[in-house]
Amino acid sequence: MDQELEYAQMLEVPVSTVNVVKKKPIFKKKGEKDDETLKEQVVDSVNERMGDYVYAEDLTVPPKAEKGAFAATLADKSGKILIIEVAAACLLAIGIFLTNVFMPNSAINSFIVGLTTETPTEAAYSEFELYPVVSELSDAEVSVSAGGVITFTGEGAVYPVADGEVASVTQSADGTYSVEVAHTSVFRTIISGLTNVYYSVGDEVAGNIPVGYSNGSNQVSVSMYNDGELLNCYTLTGALPVWNTADTPQ
Repeated sequence: MDQELEYAQMLEVPVSTVNVVKKKPIFKKKGEKDDETLKEQVVDSVNERMGDYVYAEDLTVPPKAEKGAFAATLADKSGKILIIEVAAACLLAIGIFLTNVFMPNSAINSFIVGLTTETPTEAAYSEFELYPVVSELSDAEVSVSAGGVITFTGEGAVYPVADGEVASVTQSADGTYSVEVAHTSVFRTIISGLTNVYYSVGDEVAGNIPVGYSNGSNQVSVSMYNDGELLNCYTLTGALPVWNTADTPQ
């Protein structure tokens, strides 16, 4: 019994039962306690010495954290993160605004503008609708060379081959004018030998509206270029240039 008590003290746990081994005397003394009563006294004595630590729950199961406390902690952390993100966004917006005001050409401003600005895709020259270089009522004989230069001599209005914008107007030593029409950044037409020009630099022109006039005293030439290369991938139907499908990019 002493060994049982010492073992319980070392574990420092409350005791609910104990084995008691006692020699049974031949003659039972009066007032002698039975085994069950003796066990109860031993248990009570051990528990009193251990401080009467008696628990109803299972000591092997760790206590569970309260759900409300965990949720409150999580909500508090989420709120702090949200506040930090909002503050960072505000600081970034203020920085961008100040940069746009005081340093419009800064690297960061250029980078942001580049991200938000989409570069429009230009049409290929073969996607443009072509128009006759002279009126259908003109008696001028229009021809095209193997290299792709359209020429004619005759009196009448002269038309650009496609819609575009006047890029330059120059006058030659013989008094005639040359007009460069930009259809895209790389697709351009140069018309030379004009007596008069109806437009100035920067004006929009249309393929079905005359860009100039020739009195018939000089040869008029029309040349189309794509990125500086003279185009010859077309044929003439009367005075109308027509793209050669097999020679044009798809």
